Amino acid sequence: MQKTITFLMFVGEQYGKAEEAIRFYVSLFKDSAIQHIEHYETDEPGGHKGKVKHATFTLAGQTYMAIDSSFAHQFSFTPAVSVYVNCETEEEIDALYSSLSEGGMIMMPLGEYPFSKKFAFIADKFGLSWQLSWGLGNK
Repeated sequence: MQKTITFLMFVGEQYGKAEEAIRFYVSLFKDSAIQHIEHYETDEPGGHKGKVKHATFTLAGQTYMAIDSSFAHQFSFTPAVSVYVNCETEEEIDALYSSLSEGGMIMMPLGEYPFSKKFAFIADKFGLSWQLSWGLGNK
C-alpha cells in the first residue's frame, strides 16, 4: 500500500537549517529518530557543502523527509499546512508549547477553546507550523 510522507524543504531564510531543525524535533518526541542524513559533499545544484541533501527521520513513529534547497523559490513554510499533535497529557502539551514556540510566532496562544481543553497554533523558529491539542473532544 502506498504511504504518504511529509516532506520539509528548507528554503530562503530557512536554508541551511534542516539538520538543526531535525535534531530539535527528534529531541521533543518519544519514538523519534534520525534514520539517514546525506549531506552535499561539494557545492552542487540545489545545495552547498555540508547542507542536507536528503534526510529521513521519524517523529512519534511517523516518517518525515527533509532537504535544504538553495534554489530561489517563491514559497516557504506556510500555516496553511501544519503538523498536528494530539498530546496525551497536559504536561506534554505544556512542554511542546514551550519548546516549539520559543523564537517562533504564536498564532493562537495556549489556552482553552470550544473544541479543546488546551490548544495552541504556533510557528517554530524554523517557520514550520504546529497545532498542539490536549483534551480534544473531552470538554
